[in-house]
Amino acid sequence: MFIQTESTPNPATLKFLPGQTVLENGTADFPAPDTAGKSPLASRIFAVEGIKGVFFGHDFVTVTKDDSVAWEHVKPPILGAIMEHFQSGQPVIEGDRDENAHADHDGPDADIVRQIKELLDTRVRPAVAQDGGDITFHGFDRGVVYLHMQGACAGCPSSTLTLKMGIENLLRHYIPEVVEVRPVAA
Repeated sequence: MFIQTESTPNPATLKFLPGQTVLENGTADFPAPDTAGKSPLASRIFAVEGIKGVFFGHDFVTVTKDDSVAWEHVKPPILGAIMEHFQSGQPVIEGDRDENAHADHDGPDADIVRQIKELLDTRVRPAVAQDGGDITFHGFDRGVVYLHMQGACAGCPSSTLTLKMGIENLLRHYIPEVVEVRPVAA
């Protein structure tokens, strides 16, 4: 098994590409070691000292390290943990996953929310996935879209610029009812 790595716009985050499917559907975010309980793969990666976050996409694993450790010290054990996991035959995540990010929205703004989600899915999420992250929709209220950034996007120095100049401008262009985009914590 050959695992490629790619840098991300976030210097504390590295994207690992194992050359096979990590998650069939959606994404999974483990922002701290105590959130990895259902994931044998995330648990293995968190066993490496200095790891702060793990994120899974369709064909990648994004790992965020603490600033006190250098990539050259943690990258080899992370590669080993990923390789060991895929050779073990264990699932990436055990049991059912709760995926509410695409739940239907009822009410007077249902059509606007549908348009927002469609633009996020077709234009935004593929781009942020290339950088090792994801963006999930959390709400729309009085012209304000609430989004949560995950993986490499969480804590990235350019995340505010991405939200304001990129996503906000895109949504405002296509959906006049959108006036602002704000980040939310998980």
